Amino acid sequence: MRILMMAMSGVRAWSEELNRAKLTMPGVVERGNVIASLPSLGLLTLAGLTPADIDVDYREIKDLREEPAADLPGGYDLVAIASFSAQIMDAYAVADEYRRRGTPVIMGGLHVSVLPDEALLHCTSVVVGEGEPMWPRVIEDLRRGRLRERYVQGPEEQFDLEDAPMPRFDLLEVEKYNRLTVQTSRGCPHKCDFCASLILLTKRYKLKPVENVIAEVRRIKEIWRRPFIEFADDNSFVHRGHSKELLRALRQEKVRWFTEADISVAGDPELLDLMRESGCRQVLIGLESPTPSGLDGVELRRNWKLRQLPDYETAVREIQSRGIAVNGCFILGLDGDTEAVFDEIHTFAERTSLFDVQLTVSTPFPGTPLLTRLRKEGRILHDGDWRRCTLFDVNFVPRGMTPERLQRGLVELAYRIYDPGFVMKRREGFFRGVLHGNVVPGEMGQPVLAGATYEN
Repeated sequence: MRILMMAMSGVRAWSEELNRAKLTMPGVVERGNVIASLPSLGLLTLAGLTPADIDVDYREIKDLREEPAADLPGGYDLVAIASFSAQIMDAYAVADEYRRRGTPVIMGGLHVSVLPDEALLHCTSVVVGEGEPMWPRVIEDLRRGRLRERYVQGPEEQFDLEDAPMPRFDLLEVEKYNRLTVQTSRGCPHKCDFCASLILLTKRYKLKPVENVIAEVRRIKEIWRRPFIEFADDNSFVHRGHSKELLRALRQEKVRWFTEADISVAGDPELLDLMRESGCRQVLIGLESPTPSGLDGVELRRNWKLRQLPDYETAVREIQSRGIAVNGCFILGLDGDTEAVFDEIHTFAERTSLFDVQLTVSTPFPGTPLLTRLRKEGRILHDGDWRRCTLFDVNFVPRGMTPERLQRGLVELAYRIYDPGFVMKRREGFFRGVLHGNVVPGEMGQPVLAGATYEN
């Protein structure tokens, strides 16, 4: 019996104007390349749950225009497909082709969990919720030749990361990637209106035991001599005790790594020191906006993001003084934004010497409170056109400017942010801050560019 794990990994703006512009915006292109170069940890994890008597292949598709669905390999008993919303139409085309050949297709993930009926127009079965507790049932039904249409995770079937299998890193051609992913936790204590991860897949913050994480890191080291690892968490270091235990153990592994965390890490000097000592090269932090009006209401439980704003500049400097590069992520088009936000982000990046900057536009992903609210207010421009869920394409009417002005503002700000002279100026400021923090440059290595998506 053979199973194909198929990941849709391409990242491309829907707007041809944006794609043309990105040719001269290296910062955006680099981020797109980073995201596209990440393997699907979800599929590799399911492969690790698959019994040894079943052959598993792993494959990625970046662009169906270059690799038509009709040319895809056959001979499988099941094809499992994972995709972000922006690539879901390509994923459906692949599913349609395999079903045309008579091969069963199963799909899962955030998009499919929100819109299972849509997905079932193209595939045999869907998994709604976390995949791990459902996969053994899928395999059992596959052996019997009786796949169900829906595998829905029940409230009593919450998955414990202690039971997570070793992902099948051995299925990868590691030379294709600039980093491999390991998950140390799942979930986030915050509830931001644009983010789908916590809302859809887990209602509580979950931790993977330290020994399990280290075992995965060592498995990667077996196939990659000097690996770079991304901790693919929704929000790392929420549980300080677990985090420090993990970092102390990681310190012995001599690897370089990147992760995403919230701004509160800056308030824990011991944590920052352990991050540096254990090989952290960069941390992506969702700053979202440098203005009170932009942040107001973004976090729905306690307006947590707005409450942190007075500490933003100090926090960035504190983190970067350890030699840990901050990739500050900003969202354009928030309800409190005016056209002044473009200059305000540029000024903030200059004032704090942000090593790296991630620019996105507000994106109403399926299942998010943002999409629900914008629909209710009649502000969605192309409802259901998931190809525009790229983090770069404007698909709604902003409150403080026109959609056209927001799209143009993204391009214009990107030219300024990623101008080589401005990048050099920010990074010179970063290294001055490192020396002020008494960190020996040789201890920290070279920070790396990183990309993010709020969809997973």
